[in-house]
Amino acid sequence: MRFIESVQELEGRLATPTDRDLDSIGRIRGDFIVLGAGGKMGPSLARRIRRAAVAAGVPSRVLAVSRFSSPQVMKGLNREGIETIACDLLNRDQVASLPICPNVLFLSGRKFGSTSRPDLTWVSNIVVPYHVALHFRASRIVVFSTGNVYPWVKVDSGGSLESDTPEPVGEYAQTCLGRERIFEYHSQEHNTPCLLYRLNYAVDLRYGVLVDIARKVYRDEPIDLKVPAFNVIWQGDANSYALRCLEHCASPPRIMNITGRETISVRWAAEYFAREFQREPLLTGKESDRALLSNASACHSLLGNPEVPLEELMQWVTHWVARGGETLNKPTRFEVADGKY
Repeated sequence: MRFIESVQELEGRLATPTDRDLDSIGRIRGDFIVLGAGGKMGPSLARRIRRAAVAAGVPSRVLAVSRFSSPQVMKGLNREGIETIACDLLNRDQVASLPICPNVLFLSGRKFGSTSRPDLTWVSNIVVPYHVALHFRASRIVVFSTGNVYPWVKVDSGGSLESDTPEPVGEYAQTCLGRERIFEYHSQEHNTPCLLYRLNYAVDLRYGVLVDIARKVYRDEPIDLKVPAFNVIWQGDANSYALRCLEHCASPPRIMNITGRETISVRWAAEYFAREFQREPLLTGKESDRALLSNASACHSLLGNPEVPLEELMQWVTHWVARGGETLNKPTRFEVADGKY
């Protein structure tokens, strides 16, 4: 197995399109715009789309929109032929000035800090979608959402299905359902094809639930078991699914759970990393029989299984943490059981 040794190599892996990406982008017509492109997933997703278009010979522009607090991110995207636009999506006039593109990927959202500033979370996750959905009502839109809109289910249930009734826990999750409802409203009012992309949860070696657990084990820190299980997917696979989901937008919106195939035990993951690091895991808390879990069998049936299997991803994480690889210092807070982020 070839491990990932640097941030540059990691970024390359995340942005390299697959054959399935090339096939899909060859059928998708028009330009692409990634809204909220300055976050954890946005830059690599924009680069993957751009590289897929170039490789497939598709003459599509790729635009990336964000406040772009980091000029380096803008410059990096520009070097790849991606057009960057600095925009505050809370500003209705700035949104109204954005170029209309037929293919929209909406990644903007707020999670952490929701407890201290719930007002900002509601505005970010409800008002921004209203501006965007109205402006791009003639486009097709993949709307990034989350499995947090589902109720907690038994660990052995296989996870929530797209047909399950949402029961969001906490204000953050409530605003995420609100975001979905805003796009659903505009989809039905304007016949806008949408897909609600319920992601749960992406792993880039610099962040993610597996990274959080591995780092805790490596640093001999306690791992709370009260949330006993989780789902993950390699961010590169999540990027691929996002691009290919553009072909499956519908009105009313289609819902798609996006994650890996497995339900992963927190205890099992901690013990795995402990063996790899030759340490004893410090496990605390009482394990519940319920967790926030998603069943992505519909995605896998339609779009194929993730290309990076769990075993390989865990080996990558082990190697990255052991070598002191860079992190974003953005813990997922996977152990939160009350929805307060």
